[in-house]
Amino acid sequence: MTTDEYTILYVDDEPQNLISFRACFRRDYRVLTAGSAREGLVVLRQTPVQLIITDQRMPDMTGVQFLEKIIPDYPDPIRMILTGFSDVEAIIKAINTGQVFRYITKPWEENELRMTIDNALNLYCLQQKNKQLIYDLQEKVREQEKTLRLFQRYVPSPIVDKAMSAPGDAALFEGESRHVAVLFCDIRDFTALSERIAPREVVSLLNAYYRLMSDAVQRHNGCVNQYVGDEVFAVFGAPVSNPQNEANAVMCALDMLDQLRTLNEQHAPRLAREIQVGIGINAGEVVAGNLGSDDKIEYSITGDTVNTGKRIECLTKDRPNCVLISESTYDRVKDLVHTTRWEPLEVKGKLNRVTVYEVSGRK
Repeated sequence: MTTDEYTILYVDDEPQNLISFRACFRRDYRVLTAGSAREGLVVLRQTPVQLIITDQRMPDMTGVQFLEKIIPDYPDPIRMILTGFSDVEAIIKAINTGQVFRYITKPWEENELRMTIDNALNLYCLQQKNKQLIYDLQEKVREQEKTLRLFQRYVPSPIVDKAMSAPGDAALFEGESRHVAVLFCDIRDFTALSERIAPREVVSLLNAYYRLMSDAVQRHNGCVNQYVGDEVFAVFGAPVSNPQNEANAVMCALDMLDQLRTLNEQHAPRLAREIQVGIGINAGEVVAGNLGSDDKIEYSITGDTVNTGKRIECLTKDRPNCVLISESTYDRVKDLVHTTRWEPLEVKGKLNRVTVYEVSGRK
């Protein structure tokens, strides 16, 4: 802003002082005057002001009282006291309660007062720039927080934290070996099921399914790694380690079946049949880490443990709402759940037959 764009309000109960002040400074600034504090309040309600100069001793309301009164509604203007009384206590009170920039005694000298006014307006300009910078910074922080919350919906929070603290981009692609339990939960005959309802209802059904299944995963210290069509791929033990990975995964599977009843209560009437799932669980060593390129990365769990877990889930296709677990998983949960051992089966991609156990409930 140039000097003539600034507005100064001068409040004084002596008309001659108002005339003199206006005559001296009207060429440089837009000068408004008021003969009392009450008139000054009226001016402030009508016009934006950058600098307020007020006499101290006025009837009805002193200058300090006036400045103190306007602070809540008009905190930005710079405030100055111009008075013929050099009362030390008044000066201290003006600084403390009226937040006064300068306390100037009468009679004032024009050049000295002009310099003080220029300094006050420079301070006003600086404060407004700082205020805008703080506002812009807060907006940026809000945008960053929104982006981070959105990012954490796609990537597990521990991985986000690790990425934020990593010294360089290369650290993002460092995989690590982990012992985990993997769980695959898939809706049976979803294609045929979805043909019965409109596309919008299909999306609503999947979102309800994902929400209930994901909540179950989180309750049992797991992490949803991927949604693939109508399938949920969850991991227990990565990115956060847990000594009870197998138990957590199996209890999660039973919880999922419980949640499925809720899902059916909401959606089965219009589908003409109940929604059914198959769940496969395996445990073992995997490599956990980020895969991808500089443009796109994805936190992934890879290894034979994952592939076998998916193959076990495929064995449930003819047995709705069935939970099958691998032998490595069974060894860690056999005292927790009731199981039935299946005869070893040939599984695609495996040289040797695989032994699985069907979980029927908690002990």
